[in-house]
Amino acid sequence: MNAVETTVFVIDDDKAVRTAIRNLLESVGIRVETFNSPQDFLKADRKNVPGCLVLDVRLQGISGLDFQKQLAAANIETPIIFITGHGDIPMTVQAMKAGAVDFLTKPFRDQDFLDAIQKAVERDRDGRAQEAEVTESRRRFNSLTPREREVMALVVAGKLNKQIAAELGTSETTAKVHRGQVMKKMQVQSLPDLVRMAERLGLPAQKC
Repeated sequence: MNAVETTVFVIDDDKAVRTAIRNLLESVGIRVETFNSPQDFLKADRKNVPGCLVLDVRLQGISGLDFQKQLAAANIETPIIFITGHGDIPMTVQAMKAGAVDFLTKPFRDQDFLDAIQKAVERDRDGRAQEAEVTESRRRFNSLTPREREVMALVVAGKLNKQIAAELGTSETTAKVHRGQVMKKMQVQSLPDLVRMAERLGLPAQKC
C-alpha cells in the first residue's frame, strides 16, 4: 500500500478511539483525518485520493449503518470498515451485505485492523482504476461519428464487412474503412478487445 497517496477517514465520537487509530496509522505512514460525527465528515473538504472510511456503528444521532445507506444513496463509494464495541451477527451481516469491507469488534488487534485497511484501500484503488477505464472508453466512443457508431454496433454483433455493407447500404470497401476508423479511434487491436470495451460501457452488442 502506497501510504503517501492514501487517506483513511475515521468517524468515531470517542476521542480516545480516534486518537488511538490516528497514532496507529500514522506510525506506519498512513495519512489520517478524524471526525466526531458523520456531519463533520460530509462538511469537510476531503482530498480525492484512494482511501477508506473507518466508521463506528454506534454514534450520536445517525447510526453508522444508517450513514452507510446515506453514503450509498449519495453515490459516495468509499470502502467502509465498521468498528464497534457492541457488535452482533445480524448487524455484521447487514453491514457486509451493504458492501462493508470488514466489521471489527473493539478491542481489535492492530494487525487485523491494518490488514482491513489495506484490503479496503486496494478495493478503492481498483474501483478508481475501473472508473478511469470507463471514462476513457466513453471519451473514445464519443469521438466516433454516428455512422461509425452504427458500424461498431454491427462489428460487435459479429457482422462481416460484407454484411455491414449490405445492412448500411454502402460498399464493402466503405464498410472496411469505417471499421478501421472504429478500431483506430477506440484504440483496440482486435474484435474481442472492442467487445470488452462495449461491455465496459454497458453498450448492447446489437446496438451500440
